[in-house]
Amino acid sequence: MSAGELGLIRGLYDYHRWANRRLFDVAAALGEELASRDAGSQFSFPTLTRMFGHLYGADWLWLSRWKGASPTQLPGAEFKTLAAVRAAWDGLEREQRAFVESLTPADLARIVEYQNTAGRRFRLALGPLLLHVANHATHHRSEIATMLTMLSGSPPDTGINSYLVLTTGQG
Repeated sequence: MSAGELGLIRGLYDYHRWANRRLFDVAAALGEELASRDAGSQFSFPTLTRMFGHLYGADWLWLSRWKGASPTQLPGAEFKTLAAVRAAWDGLEREQRAFVESLTPADLARIVEYQNTAGRRFRLALGPLLLHVANHATHHRSEIATMLTMLSGSPPDTGINSYLVLTTGQG
């Protein structure tokens, strides 16, 4: 992969962190009681707290795999409050950013060998796995946006264009 592709991935991760934080801040402003309210079994996880815990857990799990470990469990369910999620997530975001910023174009072709939590083995290139994590979060952010809409009205836009407009000083 090229330096240009690496730049796109770094930009995608800047956006990923921004969009996660933007929705997190809206949820946190609602308070812990609403964030822990069951929104229904139609969602991947029934509460905002649990949904954000899953996003944290997925980021943590994949970063661990990229660094050569194969955790046997996905963290995230242990968080009882949004404050607890945030406390863990802040450090993870710094670690994830440092990892992504340290990559070279050649790293994107590196094969990552890992086991999923069920013990099945996989071998895949790092570049597409990096794309997977950001794409995975998009699905759950859409669920979070729906939950927030149910609780308090439509949240702010988290589209890439909105991110670009704001971060380039045009918004």
